[in-house]
Amino acid sequence: MFMGEYQHSLDTKGRLIIPAKFREVLGETGVMTRGLDNCLFLFPHSEWSILEEKLKSLPLTKSTARQFVRFFFSGATECELDKQGRINIPQNLRDYADIEKDVVVIGVSSRIEIWSRHRWEEYMQQAEESYEEIAENIVELGI
Repeated sequence: MFMGEYQHSLDTKGRLIIPAKFREVLGETGVMTRGLDNCLFLFPHSEWSILEEKLKSLPLTKSTARQFVRFFFSGATECELDKQGRINIPQNLRDYADIEKDVVVIGVSSRIEIWSRHRWEEYMQQAEESYEEIAENIVELGI
């Protein structure tokens, strides 16, 4: 399981150090794609396979399902960790997530999220303002 928040920076070649605790769970390779809220998702292959099966079951006849699957898979790329525990983030994904140098890497249970630091700070400020309201709403989901 992934959890925690880590501050990092990209090097000049667009590589990011994955926190050691995350590398233990991720393994030597993973799958990175566009995430929601303009962050990137990084999945271990086992979790990617589960998600891929769920997305395959979405109805082809529903346009929103087709759009989401296209968006998700067209940005996907396999990432291999180098000997220093770094992954290369492709330019198209850096552009999508507005990542230039400063990065926040967070663990979200079954996946890693990679955020530009300024987007993460904006997101957290908004989330903190509505945290209690969000908590009340998820009670309806049985949590």
